[in-house]
Amino acid sequence: MKKSLIKKATSVLLVTGMIASMTTGCGGSSAKLNDGTFQEVDASTVALPLKEKATLTGTISYPASTESDPNKRTIFKRLQEQTNVEIDWTAIQADQWADKIALEMSNTKEMTDFIFSAGFSDNDLLKYSKQGVIISLEEYIDAYMPNLKKVFDDYPEYRTMCTDQEGHIWALPWIEQLGSEKTAIQTVGNMSFINKKWLDFLQLQMPTTVEEFEQVLIAFRDHAAELQAEFGIEGEIIPMSCIVNDGDQDPSLIINGFGEGYGDADRGRHIAVTDDLKVICSATQDGYKKGIQWLNKLYGEGLIDTESFTQDWSTYVAKGKSGRYGVCFSWDVANIDNLEDWVPLPALTADTRNITPQNGSFTSGFDRGRCVVTAVAQNPALVCSWLDQMYAPMQSPQNNWGTYDEEDEFDIFEMGTNEDGEEMLTHAPLGDASPVEVREAESVGGPLAILDEYYDKYVTCPDDAQYRLDWISEIYTPDMNTKYVYPNVFMTQDDTKKLADIQTDIQSLINKNKSDWIMNGFTDADWDQYLSELDAYGMPEYLEIFQKYLDSYYADSAQ
Repeated sequence: MKKSLIKKATSVLLVTGMIASMTTGCGGSSAKLNDGTFQEVDASTVALPLKEKATLTGTISYPASTESDPNKRTIFKRLQEQTNVEIDWTAIQADQWADKIALEMSNTKEMTDFIFSAGFSDNDLLKYSKQGVIISLEEYIDAYMPNLKKVFDDYPEYRTMCTDQEGHIWALPWIEQLGSEKTAIQTVGNMSFINKKWLDFLQLQMPTTVEEFEQVLIAFRDHAAELQAEFGIEGEIIPMSCIVNDGDQDPSLIINGFGEGYGDADRGRHIAVTDDLKVICSATQDGYKKGIQWLNKLYGEGLIDTESFTQDWSTYVAKGKSGRYGVCFSWDVANIDNLEDWVPLPALTADTRNITPQNGSFTSGFDRGRCVVTAVAQNPALVCSWLDQMYAPMQSPQNNWGTYDEEDEFDIFEMGTNEDGEEMLTHAPLGDASPVEVREAESVGGPLAILDEYYDKYVTCPDDAQYRLDWISEIYTPDMNTKYVYPNVFMTQDDTKKLADIQTDIQSLINKNKSDWIMNGFTDADWDQYLSELDAYGMPEYLEIFQKYLDSYYADSAQ
């Protein structure tokens, strides 16, 4: 996939033209930008800690209701002491990030040296690179970022995934390994969970087929009064609840057994990869059609929550915490109810038995556009040297989850030791505190890498991750019968834009019909019309673009 690197002359020509046109937002003068050419310096001058204090500027997001000044967070206080680099932060509340960061990136006078928690899409990266407001980083990584370079050397697939079609790396990644290949924690997002307490009370067996599953839901419905009385449940018993078309709360996992078993694991792009390396639309397969017809049957029998198409997250959780669900869907059932009464629902057999892993999941958690260095940076080597500290094995877990010895009453970690007697971050007991809230209060996010070999050497595995990894490896991995997932590929700007334009219409049509059909059913004529509309929106070209990059990916892998 990678082509030979485009050298400095091309970058200089491109950026020079863009600099001439860049002005500040209200007609002010242009900010001084570097031209994107690699600025080589003596590595000793940017080695940390610096002999003399330096100041850089950065932009970061923070969750609402947490500390808004990054330099008051323990993690950044320690980093300043360790590096002798102070960061003058522009901090943006997370729920305002999208709008405000777009404004900052269009106004060079307001732009900072780096954007710490950018979360930029591929289209963003290529757009900003073309505008000359971010710089390519591949030479800086090799020269001044030994921690990240080691990750890339040990796992070259991550360098490949960060590199565009012309050989440039425009952003620093976020990498979180928790398992790998078919045991990776990201292979299944919308886990299906069943109320084991209800099963035991009604003396029911764990269902393994769609027919048995339907009978269990019917039993929940027909014995509602007994369940309410036995467990003190206020409110109507709901055999199965979900949020249709809403990420991890969508019920698509349970229709994997229909047809050839693809289901619809990629609910954003609706694609899957066959065992002969062909990209298909999962929402046009016969198995998808059969699965939606079956869900419509369940809905008609009063087995699916009538609010599944309209409820928001807070409503969904509130009903779950009231103990009213027999089956639900989420990344972790502890978000909905509790761990004691619930167990994952295994794959259901219909025409076949299969779990399709989520696309991109075999290389674990990955965000290509997590952090960028802007053309405002006058000493990009120092910026990259400081950002490389985020990739240190003891630093990345703290940035990702939280730290130790905080001044408040909660800590994500305690400083312990591993089997060799070396320092190791040990997850601390949180009692009744919410792990999410503590993590948001302490962590800083940004670019980082946590590798599987770090666990029990530099950091312990979080409890909530470990039991989820166990669920996947024990319950779901044995039924992952497909060979491939669509990999993380970095497309050209033209192809990225084409896909985005087509995907908007395709996803809207698929989601609209899915909700309507589960509630109201559909005919063969409706299905044929649906397929025709998808083709009219550009489905053939959509799949052709995905196929081009899949072919290239495996052609390069074979070399």
